Order: sequence, then C-alpha cells, then structure tokens
Amino acid sequence: MGEFSNGLFGCFNNCSLCIITYFVPCLTAGKNAEAVGESCCVYGCLSILGPVGMWSRSKIRGKIRESKGIEGSFMNDCLMHWFCAICALIQEAQEVQGVQQQAMVRE
Repeated sequence: MGEFSNGLFGCFNNCSLCIITYFVPCLTAGKNAEAVGESCCVYGCLSILGPVGMWSRSKIRGKIRESKGIEGSFMNDCLMHWFCAICALIQEAQEVQGVQQQAMVRE
C-alpha cells in the first residue's frame, strides 16, 4: 500500500493552495470531491456544516485513498479532519492535483 505524496504538514509546498484553503476551505473541499467524481457544490456546502462537514470531508479523503491505494481507515480520516482539517484538505488537494498534472503531461 502507498502513502500520500505530501505529508500532512506539507501545507506550504503549494502556498497559493494553502492561502485559498485557509480562507475558503469549502472551495478546496468541493474541488477534492469533484476530483473523485462527486458534486463540487454539494460537498463544498456540506463541508462547512460541523459534524456533517467532518463526515463528508472524511468520506472524500477515503475515496482519494482508495483511488491511490493509500492505507488508512474512515476513523483515521475523521480524526485527521477533526484535528487538522485545513492540513488534511491541502494534503488531499495536492494528491489529486498531482494525478491531474501527470495526466496532462502524458497527453
């Protein structure tokens, strides 16, 4: 099984993403959801609803993990979004953006 390409505290590897996520985390959450085939608008809105938001962000993190073959569990995803929500969102966004950038290079 693999690991995320960036660590949980690798937030500053992409400063523009870090700033956007800090001020508008629902945008990053929506884009992460869109990257795994879910609705950007729905998951962006759900992400700001306290416990529901934590659940929805954890669900998307799980889908990202599954698509990349990364170890983990739903409980671990919930804990990440409970204690380090911004860092977890950025880590997930860096993971899906890396996949998109690799696909663009291949074309």
